[in-house]
Amino acid sequence: MKNSTLCYIEQDNAYLMLHRVKKKNDANHDKWIGIGGGLEEGESPLDCILRETFEETGLTLVSPSYRGLVTFVSDIYETEQMHVFTCTDFCGELTDCDEGTLEWVPKSEVINLPIWEGDKIFLDLISKPCDFFALKLVYKGDELVSAVLNGNKIR
Repeated sequence: MKNSTLCYIEQDNAYLMLHRVKKKNDANHDKWIGIGGGLEEGESPLDCILRETFEETGLTLVSPSYRGLVTFVSDIYETEQMHVFTCTDFCGELTDCDEGTLEWVPKSEVINLPIWEGDKIFLDLISKPCDFFALKLVYKGDELVSAVLNGNKIR
């Protein structure tokens, strides 16, 4: 099983989003996602999101909040557990990313971008105060066929 991280960095009521247009053979090609990537040997989810954020954006996160765990099950891709963070405090200068284009997108506009259907569920969860969540998303191809939040089927 693959382990990854994702962070939604917030500033002025906008999220820093990555439009994935530069990598070949990218499962997220043409999609807009938060910042993050795969855990390396010996890394904790926090270690990973700090490293990935700096590598992809040039920014250093200060006290990111660990918000939830999303398990993706797919008929195409390896099962993945994604550790979701949010952060409103950071330092550094934004740099270019070799995986896509970085853009500050108003939070209200993110759901109108080409994003994964399941992302809309956890974007809603992180948009308001909530307890740590566990979300399981099951895809058939690009279609979300099931969503289970904290053990309760919601789709």
